[in-house]
Amino acid sequence: LAAAVLPQWRQSSYAGDAIITAVGLHEGLWMSCAAQSTGQVQCRLHDSLLSLEVHIQTCRALMVISLLLGFFGIIVSVVGMKCTKVGEEDPVTKSRIAVAGGVLFVLSGLCTLAAVSLYATQVTYEFFRETTIPINTR
Repeated sequence: LAAAVLPQWRQSSYAGDAIITAVGLHEGLWMSCAAQSTGQVQCRLHDSLLSLEVHIQTCRALMVISLLLGFFGIIVSVVGMKCTKVGEEDPVTKSRIAVAGGVLFVLSGLCTLAAVSLYATQVTYEFFRETTIPINTR
């Protein structure tokens, strides 16, 4: 949840030719922030879903799916625990329910891994492309 919400997915700083105030730029899935060396932080939410780049939309979707799978994994795992009285009393059925909860956790982790890897690949690609980012902001 913290990884999905925080705006530190991409960080860069800008220092011009005459350094008076340095600016740190943070971009996340939901907002972009600029932090100045004076301590001021200004954040703005992404305006429109349709104006976002494809990799950000994909990472958003994967992170939301990951959160949902993790939430349902918690619920299913609690039902599958031996110490709970919820559900079947049969130990075999309880263990199968617990395994299903574990599978949901693994799928949640894979969705998060895919989202972070996709975003990191895009950041790396844009960093090494000479034409998109000026040298003093890398």
